[in-house]
Amino acid sequence: MADTGLAGRAGLAGGVARFADGLRAYRMIAAMWIRSTMAYRASFAMTALANFAATGLDFVAILLMFSQVDVLGGYALPEVAFLYGASGAAFGLADLALGTMDRLGRRVRDGTLDTLLVRPAPVLAQIAADRFALRRLGRITQGLLVLGYALLALDIDWTALKVLMIPLMLLSGAGIFGAVFIAGGAFQFVAQDAAEVQNSVTYGGNTLLQYPPTVFAKDLVRGVTFVVPLAFVNWLPALYVLGRPYPLGLPHWLAFTPPLVAVACCALAGLAWRAGLRSYRSTGN
Repeated sequence: MADTGLAGRAGLAGGVARFADGLRAYRMIAAMWIRSTMAYRASFAMTALANFAATGLDFVAILLMFSQVDVLGGYALPEVAFLYGASGAAFGLADLALGTMDRLGRRVRDGTLDTLLVRPAPVLAQIAADRFALRRLGRITQGLLVLGYALLALDIDWTALKVLMIPLMLLSGAGIFGAVFIAGGAFQFVAQDAAEVQNSVTYGGNTLLQYPPTVFAKDLVRGVTFVVPLAFVNWLPALYVLGRPYPLGLPHWLAFTPPLVAVACCALAGLAWRAGLRSYRSTGN
């Protein structure tokens, strides 16, 4: 039993060390790309502004809808803006950190993944930080601005728990989206040309969460609650803050579980990534 305990502690220490190495490698590669980006500050400013404007078109579409109707699925504009801003900011954080995972399929097909395997750094950190795009700050900024507007426009009976729920929702949502990015990357080891499939879950999921769950069929709501738990990004916690019931009649305490769901999703994504990486076979010379 003592040997088992020592082995367990050694395994945990090894895991922590590998995580620290990956984080260090990620930080160094991302810093390199940031220095490269900031060498052309005017170009960076224009691309960030373009990213901000492009993502803002989604909210413009919502504004156009509300120019014709007063409510959407029983939700007023500030409430939909709250859902939109929370989802957009959380997704923007994950996209900034891991948005390049959709390039993995291309690396598998052309064999350039081999160059990452021989480097003394975790492959996941190298792929995630590759071509780190600081311009994606535009998406985060746009989501936070819409969220700020919603919080000012809404008449919420604030409590300490509801105040805590806002940053908790953003960080947990980013973790859940990040896990989906990594799991999608792992899937590309097998499919090799599945970037659009991955994008349908990540970008498509973000678009889905920008609207109230009441506008969708209950089967779809069940799918994004119990199968791919995107509902924990913003629907469940946001409806608790708004004082709205969840369409599936779930208990209110589930609004406080997004951190646990994020941890579970990241653990499963890590296992999927390791399995995918072990299954990789080089394209050869």
